[in-house]
Amino acid sequence: MEKVQAEQTRPTKAREKLHYETFTDWARDTAEVVTVPVARFLAGLGIHPNTLSLLGFLLSIAVAAVLAIGQLTLGGWLLAVTAPIDAFDGALARVIGQKSRFGAFLDSTLDRLSEAAVLSGLASHYLRRGTTLEVMLIFAAMIGSVLVSYTRARAEGLGFSCRIGVLTRMERAAVLVIGLILGYPAVALWTLAVGANLTALQRILHVYRQSQRSE
Repeated sequence: MEKVQAEQTRPTKAREKLHYETFTDWARDTAEVVTVPVARFLAGLGIHPNTLSLLGFLLSIAVAAVLAIGQLTLGGWLLAVTAPIDAFDGALARVIGQKSRFGAFLDSTLDRLSEAAVLSGLASHYLRRGTTLEVMLIFAAMIGSVLVSYTRARAEGLGFSCRIGVLTRMERAAVLVIGLILGYPAVALWTLAVGANLTALQRILHVYRQSQRSE
């Protein structure tokens, strides 16, 4: 009887992995079949996770420069190649056992800067063309992306869980890549501008519901 009860109450690793709060969490676990072997190879080369984070940021600046000169399709393909680097620095840190609070802080900070750089490069292109609507959408998307990041950081600092979201960083990158490659950047910008801010609102409501239950 005790054995049966223990088996019913003890959470299994497989059962825990079935629950994901965001698509990003699911994608990160699913991609481990690729990211872990690559991380082991990079570890063999002696590459530090922070170096990989910095490399991803520098490549994002290069993508921003390509977008700024109006090469949107090329910029989309380059972003599709450089964006996944964000998945490898975390995997590398886990493989070599060098996860640190500063490394996580640096990675998150450079992620925000990378996204801002890419959107700024795109904004520069539309500013030169004099298209006001796209520039406004980019600013709205930037505000939304900052709020998505801030709401989670602030909530977790207060002890709340806040990992949910329909348009987290991975999804935002995917939307922009698809829009640029297929030649529909305006559609992508509308999706980012509306979706990012809705995601921030979603997290605010999620934290509100938690606070109501705890109080």
